[in-house]
Amino acid sequence: MSSTQSDFTSHIHANPELAYEEHQAHDALVSTLQELGFAPTPHAYGLETAFSVEVGNGGRLVVFNAEYDALPGIGHACGHNLIASASFAAFLGLATALRQSGAPGRVRLLGTPAEEGGGGKLKLIAAGAYRDATGSLMVHPGPAHLLAPSTHGVAFFRMLANVKNRIHFTGREAHSAMAPWTGVNALDAVCLSYTAISMLRQQMRPHERVHGVFRAAGDRPNVVPAHCCAEYYVRSDTRAAAQRLWRRVLRCFEGAALATGCEVRVEPLNNYADVRPSAALCRAYVDAMPAGSVSYDTPADFLAGSTDMGDVTYECPGFHGAFGIVTEGGEGNHTLAFAKAAGTDESYRRAVECGKGMALVGWKVLMDDGFAEGMRREWEEDMASQC
Repeated sequence: MSSTQSDFTSHIHANPELAYEEHQAHDALVSTLQELGFAPTPHAYGLETAFSVEVGNGGRLVVFNAEYDALPGIGHACGHNLIASASFAAFLGLATALRQSGAPGRVRLLGTPAEEGGGGKLKLIAAGAYRDATGSLMVHPGPAHLLAPSTHGVAFFRMLANVKNRIHFTGREAHSAMAPWTGVNALDAVCLSYTAISMLRQQMRPHERVHGVFRAAGDRPNVVPAHCCAEYYVRSDTRAAAQRLWRRVLRCFEGAALATGCEVRVEPLNNYADVRPSAALCRAYVDAMPAGSVSYDTPADFLAGSTDMGDVTYECPGFHGAFGIVTEGGEGNHTLAFAKAAGTDESYRRAVECGKGMALVGWKVLMDDGFAEGMRREWEEDMASQC
């Protein structure tokens, strides 16, 4: 890997940007590709901070996803700078192999903004960025202390589907001391729904999650709040199950509105599908990495959550592997300590190692007809089971 690539990695980490605001990261990646002799398309697929670059002709297409958005207040606490590095390395390796071999096949590096709640890949899917992809690959960092001592990564693991909504309650303002009986308290509705959802958790499946925050809860204690807002995420193991759970949660909001006399309005945000990894791609990745360094199965609690990569796995066979970076106990994703660890040279080297493995898997997808056909059949069977 060149010092140029190391420079853009450090730059992204040192300048964290939120969803759809990743202008510096976008420009750094695009300019690095140009310096290396590629012809990237900036602002691709109608997204200001997305980019695309492709090498090769004919044959099958492999897409590597580069994420680079950060989190408010805690920067690259999910290590998306390392995701960009790994995918960049994979693209360089597979692009070089294609150019030198002259074999048919294409590799695309896709800059995918706004994974942290913004649904960047959903917009890219809608714009056709994965329409002709044979497979799509990326890796995500997690805390190494949750892995076995000799293991640096995992290949096959699922992530939860996620339904996101903002809920608005509207009541009627009043003076809290002089005439509170004339008001309709929207904060009461928010609090009542919070309590109802907390009770609902007793009847949820162990893998399911519901969590939320109050976005608006009134302005002054002496004014009965007339407008309050909560935002909730509802997660389960499949898209269909997450929707079923959301309908149960929705009744908590509707019941709170009925009990308090408020009006309730739901503002859909976006939904992430569950990650359904291709077993074939996962097996190939384990084989491509140094012996014993990557396990096929995932330890409990290593990287639970949701991602818009799940929706990509519903478009084509997908791989969303993970690798560990060095942190202490309790210093997992979305913490300041993890953000610091994501900026070390050791973490960068691990990301590049994963990129090399993904390049080898990509080569297999492009060159091995039997493997590609079997992978596709397996994916189609899995998709049919979701209908």
